Amino acid sequence: MNKKVAVALSGGVDSSVTAYLLKQQGYDVVAITGKMVNSDNADIIIQNAKSVADYLGIKHYTIDATKEFQEKVINYFDNSYKSGETPNPCIMCNKFIKWGMLFDFAINELNADYIATGHYANIKQDGNFYKLYPAKDTNKDQLYFLFQLNQAQLSKTLFPLFEYEKAEIREIALKNNLPSKSSKESQDICFIQKPMTTKKYLLERIKPQQGNFVEISTGKILGRHEGYFQYTIGQRKGIGIAAPEPLYVIDIDAGQNIVYVGNKEATYKDELTLKDFNSSYPIENNEFDALVKIRYNMKPVKAHVTINDTVNIKFIEPVNSIAKGQACVLYDINDGHLIGGSFI
Repeated sequence: MNKKVAVALSGGVDSSVTAYLLKQQGYDVVAITGKMVNSDNADIIIQNAKSVADYLGIKHYTIDATKEFQEKVINYFDNSYKSGETPNPCIMCNKFIKWGMLFDFAINELNADYIATGHYANIKQDGNFYKLYPAKDTNKDQLYFLFQLNQAQLSKTLFPLFEYEKAEIREIALKNNLPSKSSKESQDICFIQKPMTTKKYLLERIKPQQGNFVEISTGKILGRHEGYFQYTIGQRKGIGIAAPEPLYVIDIDAGQNIVYVGNKEATYKDELTLKDFNSSYPIENNEFDALVKIRYNMKPVKAHVTINDTVNIKFIEPVNSIAKGQACVLYDINDGHLIGGSFI
């Protein structure tokens, strides 16, 4: 009997081609779409996914994930900003929705052998353990968002897009006339839809209150702002203070409503300590060199890592804009596989 795979189908090009490729490979494919919010846009996503499933001749299931998504993703996002942190909602969605509700439904309710998604990542078995490796398309590294997956989840997950470039995926969709062939790239924050912006969204949820811009090196008050939550570590534009050299956001004190600013040099740090480090397989050495990312859209940098009760990272060259709430993710220095990660 063919192995059964449940594809997390959003109706976009990546997940559609994932379902198409698995069907071509002879799997018994079904599709699951999670309804994340109650909105017209969410209904359109479900309709698009259903169109793809119908076109491919596969069964389509919809799960109401609105309560879980609100609690685990949206509330986390709002509370992070309230605490002066910079959140990463995609990581939480992967943990609680895709490899939470959807994974459980696929494996336990549909008796699927695997769940599959349109992530650009590769899973390989190394001895007794599964490890995450980079996909062929290095511009689409998505290991960063997957550091919380465990062995049980990795053993039942397929990422068919790992051997393709994004352009090839679009070509497959076009050539096979998939309903998603001309769909646009999804937005970073799926629950904030245009014309709404992140700034407007936050202003609706957190009451703006005037606070001080304070120079971090001298403690001197340089000006006033309309709310600490409108700023993020490393930000330069939008501070609006005349100074001899450009000012950057260095730190945020949510309790005191203070935004600390300083020169570019002050944004750099050469060390970072992580708590609650999550690795998907047992790490044998407690001291090693690794490649590290402190945010998604950066090139990984070299660092020396020491693991005790906490994980200490010493960067070979200082890095700028280490923001609380973002993820710090470690990659193997030789082959680029994911070692693990933690929230800063």
